Amino acid sequence: MAYFLAALALSVFLTVIVRKIAIKKQIIDYPDNHRKLHNRPVPLLGGWAIFLAFWLVMGYLIFFTEILGHNLQPQRLIGVFIGSFILMILGYFDDKKNLSPKIRLAVSASAVIIAIAGGVGLDKITNPFGGVIALDSWQFQLGIFGTVSILSAVIVFIWLLGMMYTTKISDGLDGLSTGIVLVGALMIFFLSRAGKFFQPDVAVVALILAGACLGFLFFNFYPAKIFLGEGGGLFLGFILGVLAIIAGGKIATALLVMAIPMLDFIRVIYLRFKIKQPLLKGDRRHLHYQLLDLGWGHRQTVLILYAVSFAFGLTTLFLQSREKMIVLLVLAALMTFVGVWLGRQEELNKN
Repeated sequence: MAYFLAALALSVFLTVIVRKIAIKKQIIDYPDNHRKLHNRPVPLLGGWAIFLAFWLVMGYLIFFTEILGHNLQPQRLIGVFIGSFILMILGYFDDKKNLSPKIRLAVSASAVIIAIAGGVGLDKITNPFGGVIALDSWQFQLGIFGTVSILSAVIVFIWLLGMMYTTKISDGLDGLSTGIVLVGALMIFFLSRAGKFFQPDVAVVALILAGACLGFLFFNFYPAKIFLGEGGGLFLGFILGVLAIIAGGKIATALLVMAIPMLDFIRVIYLRFKIKQPLLKGDRRHLHYQLLDLGWGHRQTVLILYAVSFAFGLTTLFLQSREKMIVLLVLAALMTFVGVWLGRQEELNKN
């Protein structure tokens, strides 16, 4: 609990500092009455507060304690730190100069590759029909980084990039992305404390992430006084995704928490592809925007999506792998139905 409070306090303090810096440097997000729905200019760069709070407390754990064990060996975290730092630098320049989507994607992919090269990988994944699926075939030597499994690298690459863009896009409403990642971190904490898994080192790191998110959320919840910015949105998905992997493959836990925004992201990408719109160009087809268009309040929408993420996250504490797969399939079917219904509503509004 002390590390949670330390991360929370640092996040609060650093958010105040970062907000002042963003205002001074005029790194501001201005409303456009389309996707940027705030009523007044709001400073960006908020993700730096979470990044610094998280890694400062993590640095203390690495250099001054022996809490981190087998699951979170310090040498494996070097690539994670470098990758996350690259994302924050990318975010700074994007918030300042609005980089092209292709540059953002290329740099984000590079950050993921660095984390994989540094040792973030999966040896196996649970087979929902029983047993495990080994991922140690087709290995190759990667210089000083050791042996890397091609199959594991591909899965981790897709997983992390998907998580990063899900949290980035979820940041369309005040506090939405930060709050959902907070829920995800808490679920990993609870699961890591359970007797079946018991990973105290993972639990501590999950609490640190949760504390850093909560401290920032005091300023980011509607009406937001500061936004995450590009780097912050990517960083949250990156860290939660990495934590799910190095915590013994708790991908299903993070996936169920993030299921609604992730399935919504897939749905929107499909719609853009269908109408031949650039895949990385933002629009208002995302679920949270469409709920607003249907008359839901900003705060109401965010709180309901928090509740959904929390509810499905709780299921991971007692469901087995096959049952989690069934829940995901039900969610996918539900999101397909919702997508069709929203599409019809959009057509009716046009007519």
